[in-house]
Amino acid sequence: MSEKKDLREELGQSVHKVWLAGLGALSTAGEEGSKLFKNLVEKGEAYEKRSRDRLDDVTSEVKAKVEEAADRAKEAADKAKGSAESTWDKVESKAESTWDKVESTWDKVEHKVDESVSDALGRFGVPSRDEIATLTKRVEELTTVVEKLKKPAAKASA
Repeated sequence: MSEKKDLREELGQSVHKVWLAGLGALSTAGEEGSKLFKNLVEKGEAYEKRSRDRLDDVTSEVKAKVEEAADRAKEAADKAKGSAESTWDKVESKAESTWDKVESTWDKVEHKVDESVSDALGRFGVPSRDEIATLTKRVEELTTVVEKLKKPAAKASA
């Protein structure tokens, strides 16, 4: 009888230790999850700042090129004032070409920044707009199904 009692006590203590280990694991996961989230936010902020700084640098470069192109176009326009209309057409064409290049460069910069931000968000596990839209549509479909299932249940209980 004493052996059974000892075995029961030992088993009870083991079960209690397993319970405590589970609570400890849950607590650790909560603490580590919070630390990981905070760390990811800090890294995201740093990445965002670097991206914004780079965007500012590129924007400054583009603005400088635009101003330079505008200055060149103005100089060319001043020189072309006394020339024939065909000369003016050439200057205008160059200015448009330069502006087209500036716009193209700007579009490329915007695209690169968008890609970088999207890639960073993807690495952090943030769902894309399309993924959220798909999940929203699926939740709406499931809600409709649940509502349809509730109606027959309500009629049956009435």
